[in-house]
Amino acid sequence: MTETPDPFTNMYEAPAKLARALFAPMMGTMDAGAAAQGMLTPEDARHWGEVAAKLQGMWAQYQAEQLASPQALVPYFDPARWMALATDWYRQMPLAQADQQKALMEEGMKLWEDVLGQYGLGPKAAEHAGGDVQLPRKDRRFADEKWRAHPAFALIHQTYLFLAERVAEMVDKAEGLNPQQREQLRFTTRAITEAASPANFPLTNPVVMERTLETRGDNLVKGMEHLLADMRRGQLSHTDASAFRLGENIATTPGKVVHETPLCQLIQYAPVTDKVMKTPLIIFPPWINRFYILDLNAKKSFVKWAVEEGLTVFMVSWKSADASMKDVVWDDYVRAQMDAIDHVRDRLDVRSVHAIGYCVAGTTLAATLAILHRREQQDKVKSATFFTAQVDFEKAGELLNFIDDQQLGAIKALSPDGYLDGRYMAATFNLLRGTDLIWNYVVNNYLLGEDYPAFDLLHWNGDVTNLPAKWHQQYLRDLYRDNRLVEGDALTVDNTPVDLGRVATPTYVQAGKEDHIAPAESVWRITEHFKGPIKFVLAGSGHIAGVVNPPEAGKYQYWTNDGSPRSLAEFREGAVEHPGSWWPDWIDWLREQDSETVPATGKRKPGSKGDKVIEDAPGRYVATR
Repeated sequence: MTETPDPFTNMYEAPAKLARALFAPMMGTMDAGAAAQGMLTPEDARHWGEVAAKLQGMWAQYQAEQLASPQALVPYFDPARWMALATDWYRQMPLAQADQQKALMEEGMKLWEDVLGQYGLGPKAAEHAGGDVQLPRKDRRFADEKWRAHPAFALIHQTYLFLAERVAEMVDKAEGLNPQQREQLRFTTRAITEAASPANFPLTNPVVMERTLETRGDNLVKGMEHLLADMRRGQLSHTDASAFRLGENIATTPGKVVHETPLCQLIQYAPVTDKVMKTPLIIFPPWINRFYILDLNAKKSFVKWAVEEGLTVFMVSWKSADASMKDVVWDDYVRAQMDAIDHVRDRLDVRSVHAIGYCVAGTTLAATLAILHRREQQDKVKSATFFTAQVDFEKAGELLNFIDDQQLGAIKALSPDGYLDGRYMAATFNLLRGTDLIWNYVVNNYLLGEDYPAFDLLHWNGDVTNLPAKWHQQYLRDLYRDNRLVEGDALTVDNTPVDLGRVATPTYVQAGKEDHIAPAESVWRITEHFKGPIKFVLAGSGHIAGVVNPPEAGKYQYWTNDGSPRSLAEFREGAVEHPGSWWPDWIDWLREQDSETVPATGKRKPGSKGDKVIEDAPGRYVATR
């Protein structure tokens, strides 16, 4: 196959060379000779020499460490490795023919003339004499005025944005691709263009260059410290992990661990009201992350808010997988949900529970409900709530790009001990939003040398959990790839065929308007498979912020539709927008299902006299790595 020309090669390299030529006197020749010409003082020259020595020494020490004790994960997180693989695949795709390449070059030259003309340079200088610089393309990565203050940097980022647009158009027009291949090519192309941003390289980023001159390179030393620390831990850092302590400033709602299995712990939270709703609430968070996303701190805690609303709240804390869980499959998580439901019913001597399933735990809750209905035990769950959960994966979004046979095989190879290291999943989710979750931190923390923020949500996002390998393969294959959960009796779980069409439990479904992990259109599909009464709510924001949105924050909005929409599009057309959090709407709905209350006494107060408990919340499992 003839190699496809890379449109980034020539047109992006030229302005980069221009920048190096213009700024070489400042950055590239800071040596004794430059000092002799009056460009640097002897002290400056000595400091720059020390910086260079520090950088060289730090890298040499890291390489020595790797030779002594190589880390298996490091190659996986090496950006160069991924860029090489992605670019090799990209070059084999039929993106552009020779005539298209020629048109691209001609349009690029016109862009150069227009941009240079803004600065009174080139053949179009007269057209812009004395006018303000108005560049044709805008992007928040280049919002700093320094990107427009000099024609070299204006050319660099405008050329980049132009090429990114044109390459994306080539993907849309490329012939001979099936829908899945085109979608994968879109994803790969976006990943490449995000990585190729001139903002990500010190010599093409004027903000980094200015910081480097101001600090005389100390930012690069600090950035190297951050980079090597991340490479040693095999994970990109988003926040200052030392700022957070379980049970002290995150996961702080008082409670007790009242039940424990090899797969999970069950936490019961202490009541703060004299009376509580008779039917308790049990929450199943996803085991892909830690449960405390719903108990981040006193102001953001869904758990604390629900307790204050008079609910007896239970939370499952899943164990991070290790080699002892190598045989754990989806059936085990379904059985764990049924066990937790039965334990709460027996503990409080109640007939039913309200249940919440978040993300993958919501998918599992759907199967649990189907099994309970098949066994005629559906009364164990009075109502079910789904946070950004999918049951029909036809429209599951960008994660579908990771589930072809080749990639499933690659993932399996990463799990030799029977579990998948959570850092792999973290890297995958970061790739879905590369600019925000990867390159933004490369620039700020590696190039600018800025300190990490103390941000609880980002800390939770990086507090990864390991996954049982058999479960992970089963989930990707049977649900994401083959979409078998929505086929009646196509799957058997715990020796029971699963048919979602049997589920008649009153259901509340929350989806995120901007969710890229569980797209709203995909979440909507649950309404097409359950047969019971369903209330669908579309919340502002995405997979996390759309859920964790306390009323006191006054953020975002949500939409409801009291009609009978047959699709998400119809829902949107007739929806009513409400400001703020959807949580009050949910609690009102829950009380409509069952408003009976009882005194908050006895085992409603975990750890009270005569009540045997295991340990204080948040428990041991959330701290396992």
